[in-house]
Amino acid sequence: MTDDKDLRGATAVSGLGITEQGKVYGHSSSWFAAEAIRLALEDAGLEKSDVDGLLVSQGVAPLPGMGGVDLQSHLGMTNLRLLTGMQVGGATAATMIQYAALSVYHGLANHVVCIFADAPLREGRGGGGSYSGSGGAGYMPPGMSGLYTAFGMFGVNARYALAARRHMGMYGTTNDHFGAIAVGQRAWAAMNPAAQQREPITLSDYHASRWVAEPLHLLDCCLVSNGAVAVIVSSAEAARDLKQPPAYIWGMGQGHPGDLKRAGWDAETQTGAPIAKRRAFEMAGIDVGDIDVCQLYDCYTYTVLVTLEDYGFCEKGEGGPFVADGKLAPGGSLPTNTGGGQLSGFYMWGMTPIAEGIVQARGQGGERQAEKHDVVLVTGNGGILDHHSTLVLSPNRS
Repeated sequence: MTDDKDLRGATAVSGLGITEQGKVYGHSSSWFAAEAIRLALEDAGLEKSDVDGLLVSQGVAPLPGMGGVDLQSHLGMTNLRLLTGMQVGGATAATMIQYAALSVYHGLANHVVCIFADAPLREGRGGGGSYSGSGGAGYMPPGMSGLYTAFGMFGVNARYALAARRHMGMYGTTNDHFGAIAVGQRAWAAMNPAAQQREPITLSDYHASRWVAEPLHLLDCCLVSNGAVAVIVSSAEAARDLKQPPAYIWGMGQGHPGDLKRAGWDAETQTGAPIAKRRAFEMAGIDVGDIDVCQLYDCYTYTVLVTLEDYGFCEKGEGGPFVADGKLAPGGSLPTNTGGGQLSGFYMWGMTPIAEGIVQARGQGGERQAEKHDVVLVTGNGGILDHHSTLVLSPNRS
């Protein structure tokens, strides 16, 4: 049996492709996927014929056929030994990289492309409309699953608002605490040429932004973006000989507590992070105090706060005071979401934190580069805190 620590540094991210992000119209998800993969291959110095693995995840604008795996034919890839579509929401991206790394380590593939693409935005329609559908107010699910809708709980915004309100009620967390996260991430985005929102904001601006679902303001909520991100996973030896500095994969893990939706089950303030962290940190041989940079899944400001608690950066319930002094922002002691995250950078689900984690591990962040970046924590979150994934990246193999 393979010792977890044998996997530390055995594989690496060798290529990264990020398309233009945001209000980019006139292209399908397939077009964005192909462009991101082209950019990733160019970044790594590989040819399409070198790729023998393809893992696919899609957003709300579907990719062709069977969970997107018909993308293979669209791309003209004819030499694949590994192919599947995957979906656990925002936890999918890091999960894909985990499976890619394990496949490369065990010789099932040499270079695996992990792709996420989405194109929900249309001209003349707001971001909220892009994500409306069968879960909206005009649809009543049958049976017990219809209870949320029957009591007025429509969509993801309301579910996360309920989670944030519970945390506020239990621990005294305030909107000022959430606002500190939003303001800090916008300051990082101001240094990221690829970010959608670069205008600095203040705490007053945060409070002045409209309510989406109380206690969540507009500036508590992530962007909606058209685009794609592709990542190539290779062996450490192969990555070392390619064009870019490798981002070595030190640790990886998943945690899926689900939501039993019954009395005594606290899905709103407990995430899958402790489960995923345990395996990933053991593999990497690290603890929380070793982490230099964080790229945390941030569909909402609250998600960042509760994730920090569940990784042990602070005690449960102390996330608000922990972030209040600006330690996540530029100049702070824990650089977090240094590209602006999904709140201000761009929204490619779990690929947003992964892309910036790779940039930071490579030392290619430019103005926003964290000086110390030997250990980079990347997290993914799917569902309403039901699914979690962890990656630990480093510029160092060991």
